[in-house]
Amino acid sequence: MPHQDTPEPTPAKNTFLRLESEVRSYCRSFPTVFTSAQGATLRDASGRTYLDFLAGCSTLNYGHNDPDLKAALIDYIAGDGIAHGLDMYTEAKEAFLAEFEATVLKPRRLDYRVQFPGPTGANTVEAAIKLARKATGRHNVVAFTNGFHGATLGALAATGNSHHRGGAGIALTGVTRVPYAGYHGEDVDTAEMLDRMLNDPSSGVDAPAAILLETVQGEGGLNVAPVDWLRRIAQIARAHGALLIIDDIQAGCGRAGTFFSFENSGVKPDIVTLAKSLSGMGLPFALTLVAPEYDLWKPGEHNGTFRGNCHAFVTARAALAKFWRDGSFQTAIEQKSALLERRLTEMVERFGQDFRVKGRRMMRGLDVRDGDLASRVCSEAFLRGLVIETSGAHDEVVKVLAPLTITETEFAQGLDILERAVAAALEAPAAVAAE
Repeated sequence: MPHQDTPEPTPAKNTFLRLESEVRSYCRSFPTVFTSAQGATLRDASGRTYLDFLAGCSTLNYGHNDPDLKAALIDYIAGDGIAHGLDMYTEAKEAFLAEFEATVLKPRRLDYRVQFPGPTGANTVEAAIKLARKATGRHNVVAFTNGFHGATLGALAATGNSHHRGGAGIALTGVTRVPYAGYHGEDVDTAEMLDRMLNDPSSGVDAPAAILLETVQGEGGLNVAPVDWLRRIAQIARAHGALLIIDDIQAGCGRAGTFFSFENSGVKPDIVTLAKSLSGMGLPFALTLVAPEYDLWKPGEHNGTFRGNCHAFVTARAALAKFWRDGSFQTAIEQKSALLERRLTEMVERFGQDFRVKGRRMMRGLDVRDGDLASRVCSEAFLRGLVIETSGAHDEVVKVLAPLTITETEFAQGLDILERAVAAALEAPAAVAAE
């Protein structure tokens, strides 16, 4: 999560400070003005370059300005393609849907109706929760500790982070919070705890409309749901008449190793939420994937002005065609994941300090056990030309979200910078780092 103690940028400082809301966050961690980007590299107004291990918080899995995606968009705009179509039929939407079905759904034997709920992750989570309540006639949603699902009121009610919840200004209701896998330690089966509570008429937990979870909790600290636990949660949802919603907004589109983070588990969710890297190029775009028997909406019952972003349809189709039609991209992710795991493990062995590696595939990080130390690591990394951020309940995990397309040379360079930053942060007094 963004830090709050880094100086504001000097270039154009007065403009930002005079006009922009205090709600700004990431810019406080990276005090410069960025002007251009390509692949895994950012450039600022002074001409300095930075390796990007944030990637729009996993919105740029395919890097900045991929040339093929950019060319597809430029050609579409140059040909006066429809830019905005609400939910009307357009060639761009049809091309995306056909590609999504052929390249993503059919090879995985998944049968979903595709809903365009609006442009953001919060939009698709809101749609998923509303639809589950409509389908079941129930109101309660089971969500998990350290989960993050968005900052609009329905999604925020399911979000655990107290900082974000505190911004609501209203009671956040309709959600029962239960412990995620490993929350009470490896010896406590939290799936069994949930099942027992739902079977106990005196537990005080209302029968749920849905169970909502991330298979890898991105903002929550890179906590990973074991496959057996995930399967058990799916069984519990079925047994109790609840829909299983998997939030794949950050972990999807290859970040956790496969297009969907759950596809190697054998679990088939009733609803899947996708956003972030779905457009392939940072354009606002989200999907709610719904099992056909639960597609119970009446026309226009859930809508949004920007649910028909044709520019995003174009780049999303191009991304699927380029990266997911065969298995080569997924193989490359595995190779880079192995490099990342090895290097982070070496850092743990070098620095000790009770550090540990967390996460899965290209959604991994270094848990340094202390938010202040993690903040210093990120600050030291930025000084050395690396953009990286933190996550976790106490911002204690330095989270690596490099573009999946990063070259192995660039990846190694960035991890070298990260290792030097950890060493510098361990040596730097906290008071100096906070100045």
